[in-house]
Amino acid sequence: MLASPTVRVTLIVTAVGILCAFLGDLAITTVNPWQDLKDLFLGVVTPDFFSIDQVGVALLRTVAFAFVGVALGSLAGFLLSLVFSSRVIRIGCAFVRAIHELFWALIFLQFFGFHPLTGVLAIAIPYAGIFAKVYSEILEENDPTPERVLPEGTGRLARFLYARIPDALPHLVTYTSYRLECGLRSSAILGFVGLPTLGFYLESSFSQGYYSEVGAILILFYVLIATLRHWARPRLIPAYLVAAPFFLGDGLPIVWGNVSRFFTQDIVPAPIRDGDGLRALGDWLTQLLVNEALPGIWNTLLLTQIALVCTGLVTLIAFPLISRHFGNRVSRGGGHVLLVIARSTPEYMLAYILLQLWGPSMLPAVVALALHNGGIIGHLIGRRSNEIQLRPDAPSGFNRYSYELIPRVYPPFLAFLFYRWEIIMRETAILGILGIHTLGFYVDSAIQEIRFDRAILLILVTALLNIAIDVTSRRVRRYLRLQTRVTCEGH
Repeated sequence: MLASPTVRVTLIVTAVGILCAFLGDLAITTVNPWQDLKDLFLGVVTPDFFSIDQVGVALLRTVAFAFVGVALGSLAGFLLSLVFSSRVIRIGCAFVRAIHELFWALIFLQFFGFHPLTGVLAIAIPYAGIFAKVYSEILEENDPTPERVLPEGTGRLARFLYARIPDALPHLVTYTSYRLECGLRSSAILGFVGLPTLGFYLESSFSQGYYSEVGAILILFYVLIATLRHWARPRLIPAYLVAAPFFLGDGLPIVWGNVSRFFTQDIVPAPIRDGDGLRALGDWLTQLLVNEALPGIWNTLLLTQIALVCTGLVTLIAFPLISRHFGNRVSRGGGHVLLVIARSTPEYMLAYILLQLWGPSMLPAVVALALHNGGIIGHLIGRRSNEIQLRPDAPSGFNRYSYELIPRVYPPFLAFLFYRWEIIMRETAILGILGIHTLGFYVDSAIQEIRFDRAILLILVTALLNIAIDVTSRRVRRYLRLQTRVTCEGH
């Protein structure tokens, strides 16, 4: 039987999610959404790989941005992980990873323009914060025995290189490989803000109704992700890292005066910049808080909680698709394909497609977040269920699911779900760029109006909200005593 705290937390989270669903905007507003969905499906099954100009170049640039960004992020993250015990470092890393890659891209676009440095830094900076956190956890979980057997007087650097790194290396490599897959998704969606990756061509083809081109781009992206382990072999990585910078493309020269002006003038609050005094600054902050920050926070929280509950439902439905305790080899193979597609499709990309089909509301974002995160957690829980040995007389069908497996996989299920709570919040905020009134909507509007002071302050609000959710998630997991190695699998 499930422990009482687990039941209470589950009921509370579910009740909050249902309440948020009643308060949220979950309508379909297009005239004929199912016909549009049918047209998209036909485009996917009849892809046109020859009508897209420069798609091969876009594919190479998607890979190049991912490799360079992840490489720089992992290097910086590893160095930061060595001093992660410092509170200043931990707070700094929490802050930079709380800001989505697209927000970083929007910031860098204002002074670097469509320069390759914009895309590289947009990936590298938040990933450095993520790598620092995860690498430090991996190093801390090392078996201390090797260090104890080293001769007395062994230097600190030698202890680290010979006792800690060899034990942690497999986990570091595994997580870095996973983060490379995430980097490919991040690189692809950078195209939605104008960088020349796959997302740029997907948006262009979809806006013109060329669904066969959309299908071709999606299939190429899925193949890229699905074959990652085959073409990104460890012995080939050095060659890729050397070649990747040459495929980033060219951009207009960076005007360093624009960079200086951005930091010294553009992001300075208007009342301070104009010398209007403290009262004007207070009025400015109040107006920003009431008209933009609070509505953005409210809608971001609403959408996050609905998506969190829906992610849980998708996970509980999805994990039997790949569990050896259900179906046969063929059905499980099909289940694996479905979950690979779900977890490989970036939430932003899927939400964009669904918004075009269903119209502007929270519903496309909820479905996109639930399918992507449910696919990830469903895959992990399905693997966990495969490790469970059932007794010979165990029931079959629904009784096996309800009484044999759910009680055993529920604690890790909750651990992964709450672990991704902060990630869902992070994605929810950025989906506002698509027109949903989360914090990202107000950030994008401020940038479009060339009010960078407002945009930066709203981005700071987004980061603080993300950090608050991360802290809450940790406390819930600690309260429920949920312990699972999520660092290498679930981030």
